[in-house]
Amino acid sequence: MFNKKKQPPIKSLIAQGCQIDGHFSFSEGLRVDGEVKGNITGVPEQSSILVISESALVTGEIHADHVIVNGQVHGPVHARVMLELQPKARITGDVTYKMLEMHQGAMVEGRLSPLVDGQQAVSEEKPTLKLAANNQ
Repeated sequence: MFNKKKQPPIKSLIAQGCQIDGHFSFSEGLRVDGEVKGNITGVPEQSSILVISESALVTGEIHADHVIVNGQVHGPVHARVMLELQPKARITGDVTYKMLEMHQGAMVEGRLSPLVDGQQAVSEEKPTLKLAANNQ
């Protein structure tokens, strides 16, 4: 993970019982135990880690290098390097990731799309399968 570099330290906390309304940018590490209504973005020029704990609720878009989810997210999640979905993770929205670790019990209501060379993999449209029964 992080190309064999040490993970950045978690220096910021949105504590349980706190609510943030608006977009939130961070560098290095952020842990969310409370509620965020807005987008959360790790600064792209630096390694970033975001932890969404079991008690957390995020309503908005998430962008970070390493994302660990064990709470609720209502919105798309974009993990530039690694996405960890722990047992109580509940995501309603599309998910993009380079590497994925999903524990038993985690749930995603949306599309899972891997990143290939930093770009979202292009999924080709598959023709609709038509089945016909001959009732004679």
